[in-house]
Amino acid sequence: MPSASPNTLFGMGNPLLDISAVVDKDFLDKYGLKPNDQILAEDKHKEMFEEIVKKFKVEYHAGGSTQNSVKVAQWLIQEPHKVATFFGCIGKDKFGEILKKKAEEAHVDAHYYEQDEEPTGTCAACITGDNRSLVANLAAANCYKKDKHLDLEENWKLVEKAKVYYIAGFFLTVSVESILKVAKHAAENNKIFSLNLSAPFICQFFKENLMKVMPYVDILFGNETEAAMFAREQGFETEDIEEIVRKAQNLPKVNKKRQRIVVFTQGKDGTVMTTGGKVETFPVVKIDQSEIVDTNGAGDAFVGGFLSQLVQDRPLEQCIRAGHYAANVIIRRVGCTFPEKPDFH
Repeated sequence: MPSASPNTLFGMGNPLLDISAVVDKDFLDKYGLKPNDQILAEDKHKEMFEEIVKKFKVEYHAGGSTQNSVKVAQWLIQEPHKVATFFGCIGKDKFGEILKKKAEEAHVDAHYYEQDEEPTGTCAACITGDNRSLVANLAAANCYKKDKHLDLEENWKLVEKAKVYYIAGFFLTVSVESILKVAKHAAENNKIFSLNLSAPFICQFFKENLMKVMPYVDILFGNETEAAMFAREQGFETEDIEEIVRKAQNLPKVNKKRQRIVVFTQGKDGTVMTTGGKVETFPVVKIDQSEIVDTNGAGDAFVGGFLSQLVQDRPLEQCIRAGHYAANVIIRRVGCTFPEKPDFH
């Protein structure tokens, strides 16, 4: 008996076509980009997407944070297919068709809301050494509409089928009402709702939306820089990650049947997790610096690995181990890509 069944994992987010390329410092400087960052595209970045394609050797991948995570979860589960459902908005265009094909190849059950006002979203990953600067042009991803998609009976049925929900914080900038509808359903039915802080700018500039959703969060993911910004914005008055984890765990919560679990990754420095009253640090898989190709997608991969075990009711230590394994595989490759079969036991 497979312990995961179709549509038990539900993800909703910004589907983006990743355009990744190794660029030079001049290119970063021209568009005012930091070597290691993630930002939303502004007007000054518009030409960048065409220029990166013309100037450098690019690779295309189906991306967007949540979609990456559910793709990785499906890859680790292998069989059955379509364990993960994914909702998001794309354009009726060439990039949209590539995304649909890529989701299908990844055996993810993607149900996109397709509209023709905005083109499919893209994300340029500008790689220099082992740094990456991400610039997302949400375009269509910004146009997700609760009433046009999530509320439709056949789509909501897929939401109800799931038992674990995952949404990256990036979607807080798009449709907080969609997130809340899913989060409330999870709380009322004692299912697991998980959210990622995703980026420092989310903790800072979308704090209000983030805190509307926080009472429904059963598992909170993030990395050390997001954790630090979250702590600052919440007035935690500490820079100690274990302290931050504890304080985040103790924020108000709707579903009292589940105590919040907080999981913060710290790159090579081990992952901090709180469950019950204790905070533990789990060491990551050792990797030689020379083997790191691209850290783009490492965080998404970690969550995907974690969710692949969670949806099969495996212990939390195993969830973390799978997360570390997946991240370790992904950083040896360009983009959020992986070999045909996992080697995880």
